Amino acid sequence: MTRIRPDATDPAVRDSVIWSLLVEPGDGVAGALVGAMGPTEALEVAFGGSHGGRDDPEGDVAGERPAAAALRDARRRWAPRLAVEPHLGALRTAARIGARLLLPRDAEWPVALADLGAHAPRALWLRGDPAALSEVGVAIVGARASSSYGEHVAGGLAGELAGEGFVVFSGGAYGIDGTAHRAALRAGGRTAAVLAGGVDRPYPSGHAQLFERIVASGALVSEVPCGTAPTKWRFLARNRVISALARATVVVEAGGRSGSLNTAGHAAELGRPLGAVPGPITSTTSAGCHRLLRDYDARCITSVADVRELLGVDRAGPPIMQEDPDLVRLADALNARAARSRSELAQRSGLSEDRVEALLGILELDGGARRSEHGWLGVLR
Repeated sequence: MTRIRPDATDPAVRDSVIWSLLVEPGDGVAGALVGAMGPTEALEVAFGGSHGGRDDPEGDVAGERPAAAALRDARRRWAPRLAVEPHLGALRTAARIGARLLLPRDAEWPVALADLGAHAPRALWLRGDPAALSEVGVAIVGARASSSYGEHVAGGLAGELAGEGFVVFSGGAYGIDGTAHRAALRAGGRTAAVLAGGVDRPYPSGHAQLFERIVASGALVSEVPCGTAPTKWRFLARNRVISALARATVVVEAGGRSGSLNTAGHAAELGRPLGAVPGPITSTTSAGCHRLLRDYDARCITSVADVRELLGVDRAGPPIMQEDPDLVRLADALNARAARSRSELAQRSGLSEDRVEALLGILELDGGARRSEHGWLGVLR
């Protein structure tokens, strides 16, 4: 394990990893037990050995340990996974493919996951850049059997948001998910795919190349270890992670029983802003979106401006930009993720290079642009 965790000899690290290998995603009993006692003592209580000096190991600890009956049932679930060899195989595979193992104690752990409480992941298995999980982002999710209308809308939203520097979160599936990931990459932005199986098992297999492109600039992440197969339950459990990582969730298309409604439900429970794209009233792939708009107070999303409003991000610009239309044109030509040269900015904005150079200084002083070694970057407001 030292190749994926240089601090693997630390007992707290070792036991945190063991918990991530033993339990299914969202196991609230394990989460409450580890939260109350820490990973090491929680293992001792769950599987024998020292019980912290208590005569009743299945009682409450400061009122926080799971009830005795729940703990007994959980032990029966966890016991079949006590064999060492399958877990060693997962660790070896992670090391072979260059996957990282993040724990809640790590500085790179996305703090937004704490909102899931006892149902937060015990660990994250990741390929790519963990920083992508902590940046401001939007979840764009929807139907696998998407329509051309849904894909057009999802691509437009994801591309423009990614170009402005927002991370696009989704689940890597066919349909709306895949469209959102690809559009973000085409825009030169960042995207993160949260998987229901191990990060070594591309699912769907037809997205294997897409996942490699995501790894190159964003992140491929799962809370289950390498070698784990995606199952219906794990897809549903995965959805809570997507909604927790994202600042807001937008459902582009969803049928009446779509898994995207599950993601939307988690977002609502977490108090995250929720939006839905309306579709034709005759379209079954938009029936779920219309239900969200009608019954769950989702915001109607018809443009990127609506998503910015959902996020609470003001892109109108300061008064100085409102007074000079050339500044607005130049700001629109800037990208928060991809640095651009003066000549490229001139081409994109339709301004002369001399004018661009003069206005860049104004934007920099005003905080709307910043210089990098590769060119100029926009700054989100």
